[in-house]
Amino acid sequence: MPGIMAVAILTFVYSSSVFADIYTWTDASGAVHFTDTPPPDKHHRPVEVAAPVTVPMAENVQQHRRISAIRKQVKGMLSSDRKRDSARNKSKERALAQQKKTCSSYRRKLAKIQAQLRSGYGNSKGNSLRSKRRNVSQALSRECILR
Repeated sequence: MPGIMAVAILTFVYSSSVFADIYTWTDASGAVHFTDTPPPDKHHRPVEVAAPVTVPMAENVQQHRRISAIRKQVKGMLSSDRKRDSARNKSKERALAQQKKTCSSYRRKLAKIQAQLRSGYGNSKGNSLRSKRRNVSQALSRECILR
């Protein structure tokens, strides 16, 4: 019983400081002081201390669950967009590689025709080579340059 009484007295003594008033005053050099006892010879005023705001733990847990669910949902949406984008990029890369291959083929054919024309064929053979050159040049322009 004496132990319980001692704990009760100590609890009362230490908890009384929780309910103590706080005073503020300014000294002659302009320094502001805060104390729990009012100074007897200085002009002072009490400080109003607002009660602490507490949020029940259950609300914090519910809010955390809602935010976690939203984050998972957004992460899932972003990852599916990334997969779709990477598939599109791969298909674009394949198309570009195919176009480069086609364009280089046209350029090789055009260079071969130009070399044949420079080697000096007769008139009838030259006309067919110029016709081929025109067709390959148009295809190169249409599919590679104007695209």
